[in-house]
Amino acid sequence: MSGASFLVVPQWQGSGSSRAMRLIDGADAIRGDLPAARTHQVPVPASAGESLGTGVNRFSSLVAVKDATEAELSLLEAPVVTVGGDCGAELAAVQHALAAHPAGSVAVVWFDAHGDLNDAESSPSGAFHGMVLRALLGDGPDGLASTGAARLAAGQLVLAGTRALDDGESAFVERSGIRVLGADELDDPEVVVDAVAATGATSVYLHIDLDVLDPSAIDGIGYPEPFGVQPERLTEAIRALRRRFELAGAGLMEFAPESPDAAARDLAVILRILGALTGPTGSPAAAAAEGAR
Repeated sequence: MSGASFLVVPQWQGSGSSRAMRLIDGADAIRGDLPAARTHQVPVPASAGESLGTGVNRFSSLVAVKDATEAELSLLEAPVVTVGGDCGAELAAVQHALAAHPAGSVAVVWFDAHGDLNDAESSPSGAFHGMVLRALLGDGPDGLASTGAARLAAGQLVLAGTRALDDGESAFVERSGIRVLGADELDDPEVVVDAVAATGATSVYLHIDLDVLDPSAIDGIGYPEPFGVQPERLTEAIRALRRRFELAGAGLMEFAPESPDAAARDLAVILRILGALTGPTGSPAAAAAEGAR
């Protein structure tokens, strides 16, 4: 995994936060610690964009970023670690990974405090970062919703560390039979490994929204939720998944620091997560030793 490619997508248009522009600063801060020779960046429009009657705020800019991301992904060697930006910045990357593998062979583990499972009708905000997973499942406006080989099946999805679902999302999860693992269940990394194994997948795509972490562990997130995952538990889960399954791709999203100094304070945690995604997986004993430090 030392040869992983990195794709920085400093998209802010999918965010519902009044401080969405901080996502650009967060992506830039992370990029400064990535290997330049293996890092590409997607140009993001400066304009907010228009909804064009879709019910998705800034829809036109989101489609432009998705198209530009697809073009960059075609140039990169897999696996690709996508760095956002809001969670919608990862849409094309997940679609690309799914389409590059046989149908049903890739599970998606969505490490996120939130479900991101609203559609345009159920969304309380119209912000796409709360709809991206629903779009990956095929529900969304043309230009964003997955189709064909790029469409994710509900049976291939595991929500992990999720603890803040809207009513519409909860109903969809129950209706679709999506597996949800609470933050406390990640104390044992084998729980998420077993959940992925139950899908029958041989590869895994790992989405990490930094708000999956407990707010005590990181400051630069726009939508903190209490009772989250500690960094050592998250990195243990990532390494355990990588020991068992091929990594089809990964994403690290939603870093929105208040200032350069605040970004620097959070980068130690972020780099540990990137190390778990791209470095040696180690043995379970080594992972346990890391968690004890």
